[in-house]
Amino acid sequence: MSGNLILPARVTPLSSAMVVEVFSSIQGEGLHLGRRQIFIRLADCNLSCAYCDTEFFRASLFPSEIRPGCGFSTDRENPVPVYEIAELVAGWNRDLPGAHHSISITGGEPLCQADALAVWLPELRKILPIHLETNGTLPEDLVPLLGEIDFISMDFKLASVTGVPTPWEEHKRFLALAAQSPCQVKLVVGPQTSFDELLAAVRFIHEIAPDVPMILQPQTIERRVSLAAHQLLEMQALAAAIHHDIRVIPQVHHFLNAP
Repeated sequence: MSGNLILPARVTPLSSAMVVEVFSSIQGEGLHLGRRQIFIRLADCNLSCAYCDTEFFRASLFPSEIRPGCGFSTDRENPVPVYEIAELVAGWNRDLPGAHHSISITGGEPLCQADALAVWLPELRKILPIHLETNGTLPEDLVPLLGEIDFISMDFKLASVTGVPTPWEEHKRFLALAAQSPCQVKLVVGPQTSFDELLAAVRFIHEIAPDVPMILQPQTIERRVSLAAHQLLEMQALAAAIHHDIRVIPQVHHFLNAP
């Protein structure tokens, strides 16, 4: 991908999105661990998970780093039109050539603003590859965007950590679509996660997407991993008897005090 910016010829209302924050940092989860990304966190979510530690509510202003990775922000106005977010990302990419691997579109649940993403993603993808972080429950909104996404990180919501029933049917339809692209499935596990619940999820995912890497991500509580190494290794061994690619990866950005 080049850093050349080609602005859209026309701006429509659907080209604007509500943003929570924009910053540059390392990816702290999953297969792209350690790669630097430009994070665009969008407002809104269709779930209410007990462990969620991110802001996703709409506001008239949102923080955007003054320089990529500096940690200091200035306020920008919502909603954000496509030309503005493309200019910002292209500028950061020019300032630090080669530093960023991709753009992480995250939330909240970014697919709640799928109409805006249909305009945003083709423009942003001219600058850097697109990495979508999603809760995997809105398959109908994913369909028109699939051709503009380079990697999908799908959460699989276990009831033991979210506090709400696992959306099995939504996950099934979403994963069947996501598995057509490069992707990973991330299961957040905690002290309350039973082996039976974990293995039911692993079998379910394996039947739909037998070749997709599966990440066991221990829940982070007060910036500490909530499970001991031997507990995680036992989970990995049980899951690996069903699915060939099971990895244990904690949230590393917390250890670096990175956003």
